[in-house]
Amino acid sequence: MSGQTLIFGHRGFPAKYAENSIEGFRYAIANQIDGLEFDVHLTKDNVPVVIHDETIDRTTNDKGIIHDFTLSELKEFRLANNETIPTLEEVLELVGNSSVQLNIELKTDKTNYVGIEEIVLTMVKSYNLAKPVIYSSFNLETLKKCNTIDNSQLYCWLTMHTVPDADLFVKKLGLSGLHLHHYQKIDTLQRIWTVNDTFKLKKLFNLNVAGIITDNFEKAVKVRENIAKKEDY
Repeated sequence: MSGQTLIFGHRGFPAKYAENSIEGFRYAIANQIDGLEFDVHLTKDNVPVVIHDETIDRTTNDKGIIHDFTLSELKEFRLANNETIPTLEEVLELVGNSSVQLNIELKTDKTNYVGIEEIVLTMVKSYNLAKPVIYSSFNLETLKKCNTIDNSQLYCWLTMHTVPDADLFVKKLGLSGLHLHHYQKIDTLQRIWTVNDTFKLKKLFNLNVAGIITDNFEKAVKVRENIAKKEDY
């Protein structure tokens, strides 16, 4: 791929702040991160909320399944930094017209959130974001539904596995690229997740992949800067 490898904060900046928290997102935006990757589920009353797991057990002070709670009920619980679970709308408001590019993962690989594609696409479209949003999912059916709703958006399949005939696969499904756990030697646009190791970061920057998704964007930025300095020397 041509152009600079972009750095996406995986669930914000979990190396320093609670994952998928407004505090983490705010810090990343204020410190000129290229992009933010985060996860979206639906509440019982069909409000998109930003949290990784299907339950609140790991990241809040209580337990339960996200889809069993209404938004008002969900807002009673607290993240590790004492914030509430953010809604997608709150994150979109925070991003505003900044230059940060969003990668929204639709978490439909374990739970069938009826209508999540239409709800999220419609909400995002109502915001005047500076950069096009990247939508990703492990669930290919979700990406197909999204493409049917609006085929002008950027859709990327998330997978841990090697994708055979990746270039043809992406073209046939109308995807804009792949979000891979491991680099593949392909022409297709690829972003790699979740990369925190310095050696792997260096390797991927030198391979000039489209994007890297990381828990520590500040570390990744330093690695990218050091590579650029050596090239300029």
